[in-house]
Amino acid sequence: MTFAKTASMLVACVLFLVCGLFAQVAGTSHSSSIDLQWGVKIPMRDGIQLNATVYMPKGADPLPVILTLTPYIADTYHADAYYFAQNGYASVIVDTRGRGNSQGIFTPFLQEAKDGYDIVAWLVRQSWSNGSIAMNGASYDGYDQWATAKEFPPGLKTIVPTAAGMPSIDLPCWKNIWDLFDIQWITITSGVTLNRKLFSDSQFWIQKFRELYLEHRALKELDQIVGNPSAIFQEWLAHPSPDSFWDAYNPNDDQFARINMPILTITGYNDGDQPGALGFYRQHMKFGSREAKDRHYLVLGPWDHAGTYSPIKEFGGLVFGDSSVFDMNKFHKDWYDWVLKSGQKPGFLKNRVAYYVVGKDEWKYADSLEAIGADKRLYYLDSDGGRTNDAFHSGYLTEARATKYAPDSFVYDPLDTRPAELEKEEVENYLTDESYALNLFGNGLVYHTKPFAESTEVSGYTKLVLWISMDVPDADFQATLYEIMPDGKSISLASDRLRARFRESLREEKLVKPGEILEYEFTGFYWFSRYVAKGSRLRLVITCPNSIYIQKNYNSGKNVIEETGNDARTAHIKVYHDAKHPSYLELPIGK
Repeated sequence: MTFAKTASMLVACVLFLVCGLFAQVAGTSHSSSIDLQWGVKIPMRDGIQLNATVYMPKGADPLPVILTLTPYIADTYHADAYYFAQNGYASVIVDTRGRGNSQGIFTPFLQEAKDGYDIVAWLVRQSWSNGSIAMNGASYDGYDQWATAKEFPPGLKTIVPTAAGMPSIDLPCWKNIWDLFDIQWITITSGVTLNRKLFSDSQFWIQKFRELYLEHRALKELDQIVGNPSAIFQEWLAHPSPDSFWDAYNPNDDQFARINMPILTITGYNDGDQPGALGFYRQHMKFGSREAKDRHYLVLGPWDHAGTYSPIKEFGGLVFGDSSVFDMNKFHKDWYDWVLKSGQKPGFLKNRVAYYVVGKDEWKYADSLEAIGADKRLYYLDSDGGRTNDAFHSGYLTEARATKYAPDSFVYDPLDTRPAELEKEEVENYLTDESYALNLFGNGLVYHTKPFAESTEVSGYTKLVLWISMDVPDADFQATLYEIMPDGKSISLASDRLRARFRESLREEKLVKPGEILEYEFTGFYWFSRYVAKGSRLRLVITCPNSIYIQKNYNSGKNVIEETGNDARTAHIKVYHDAKHPSYLELPIGK
């Protein structure tokens, strides 16, 4: 995942909700008579009233209810709500506290659990409800389904969290390294209405991110720079790693163990919230009962964040197969029919995990994530002792262990602003763009495999182990894996990040002793499935993030949120690959 890819996926996190779903309205068929109740007030336990818009078939008997709780304003989900009402459901869209026409103050994540409970309890009591409640929604609206579920409101029968972000896992930062997108998201949800045009003005945000970057200012000043001083942003920054503050937003181990309802989790290989969606899923698989796990289904597609809710064939510079696109609303309806109306289980769900193999246009199935890519292939880093600092003078990824060569080295200077020249405009073809891989400016290493002798399915989590020494107490690293096809086309597959001080634990920091050779495990690569073509090579790029879109580590060992250019220290980094220090890439091979 390149820096541009990261930025594009994060912007999509909200843009598809506030723009893409609006676009669906024009295609909505209004063939059935629907009753609408606008401005319905739902009382919360503290006296605050939340605003709901209710859709239901005209003159219907009490019905199961599909609830969406959203900070993106109820009108965003109009087309979906209308569709579900046409198909025999009462569909209720509620503005979160402090957003739209709801009372109170919006504090992201904070109130959704208790408010979700109160909403479900209210819905159960309504004359038009039969007491069976389901939840629906994506991104933030996927998160608040888990937040509600952990409170166990009577009547909640199923959740369908799509692309759900998980606090401390991928929101507001990933691997304790912050994305500047956070303030962009806070801005679209500031006040009570959608600041949609401001949010989607990429040139404005690029200008402001460049200002922070080029002036080498501290991350804590970003809200002032963009003109939106934010107590929320500052409170988040006060908790730069997972702690009790973030833990409170998510189900704890005991709550995961008690969540026992049918669940449908959906995410994508290029979904910016995949770490969160799979974080919730994996915790439930770890602590849930056997019955609960048997009723938790997972769908993994090739999609970006927007595509998890409304799949399209072409994005990021790639065209995917016809099978990657299907009617998500119908899929959701079939799920609700099965759980709430004793219908047939959706035929698509042939096993508990469904995943799409890019390059074969084929859906495959498994009992669990662990069963996919259980066979591993190791590629050891190696070089001939020369330069390995660019794609044309690279090292090797070989199945034979390296035994004799000296470490490879690169230099990261936090004051080097040349990479910003690559980021003056938003990159649309972020999956095929090679700008970052071909312009490392000496800040990174590149390794290639030999051409694959036969086409090979790679499905699962990639792992990278590096032995590293450096002369600074801290630095950030990013590793990105690409497929280089026989015609030279580059395709971004997956990436991971790691901050040196958190190499042993994301919760406990331990600064580096300069010169010490330490092992770094990159175990957070995005999950993907791809049929790597015969004749293709894999490219591994290791670098220190130096981008306008990502928090800059100035390598001083101080609080990175407060660091400025005055704290900058140039890092001289060595990556070892000898018999004692076998750096390697672990690739999950599909059957």
